[in-house]
Amino acid sequence: MPLLARMLAAPLFIEVRAGAVAALGDLLADQRIAREGRVAVVVGPGQGDGICADLQIDGAQIFRSGEGTYDAAVQLGQELRASRFEAVAGIGGGRTIDVTKFAAHMAGIPMVAVATSLAHDGICSPMSTLQHESGPGSYGVVMPVAVLVDLDRVRQAPAALSTAGIGDVVSNLSAVADWELAVADVGEQMDGLAAAMARSAAQAVLHQPGDARGDEFLTILAESLVLSGIAMAVAGSSRPASGGDHEIFHAVNKLYPGTASHGELAGVGALFCAFLREDRGQAAAIADCLQRHQLPRLPAHLGLSEAEFAKAVAYAPETRPGRYTILERLALSEPEITEKVGEYVAAYSG
Repeated sequence: MPLLARMLAAPLFIEVRAGAVAALGDLLADQRIAREGRVAVVVGPGQGDGICADLQIDGAQIFRSGEGTYDAAVQLGQELRASRFEAVAGIGGGRTIDVTKFAAHMAGIPMVAVATSLAHDGICSPMSTLQHESGPGSYGVVMPVAVLVDLDRVRQAPAALSTAGIGDVVSNLSAVADWELAVADVGEQMDGLAAAMARSAAQAVLHQPGDARGDEFLTILAESLVLSGIAMAVAGSSRPASGGDHEIFHAVNKLYPGTASHGELAGVGALFCAFLREDRGQAAAIADCLQRHQLPRLPAHLGLSEAEFAKAVAYAPETRPGRYTILERLALSEPEITEKVGEYVAAYSG
């Protein structure tokens, strides 16, 4: 009798704990990752100096990544390939990890992600978001072979970055709802396993009690962001974690760069899309979660006027051609979008 199954891409090793950076040396010495110990370590501009001081990895070469650009990632990839490194570790926030993932993919070597903030689900996803001359772009890469999350470092990160991934992971609920619309309206196929993983990750954070800076909550958040990344690998696309919410995120980044972090924008986009779908239960749950953890819910919280947010919503479908979400289903005119944004702000201004 034939056995029907599929192989799932996943990291070999995942560890979430305080002081996890200290485990990096032993992990890189693992013969499954680097047999001869020729490893590179990439650090970002934020906690980079402190991380370098704490690292105890014999023979490792340190690279500094200051920009999350496509050109910087290509240059790093060329340097890794030319020096014949066996593996590379990216230590820092989402920008540093995205650059390192792309460079490792380009060089054809395994990559270890060491997260020092929990701003979005790029920790473990098979994609890198990088800036280029036309704005941000997403590129398919091989996912990390191992993931470490250092809770001490996460707590040291700026508040806007350390736990903004709450908004990104709960936006999975909106993304999966949009996926279901695409199945119903245009016959798109849904991967049930990917959807289940993305939804479960969101629900775990949505209903997790406690202080967002405590070990228990941060562990749940980190594990949920990792699970969200694996869901994208299962689906072969960002579909289970990116719907109209991320179209809005990309539009704001394009029109008003530097407005807010990935997770903050994704959370607001998810709440607005739930409002458009008239899913009161989902909208209320997302709004409560964002408010409980002091994350933005309204355009003003992002530093945007209602008119600017409406402009971003109107532009949003252009950021993901071919992706069907609540924005494409409604196909609202600009005056209709302005009206909906006003109703949304009135509903959640209390």
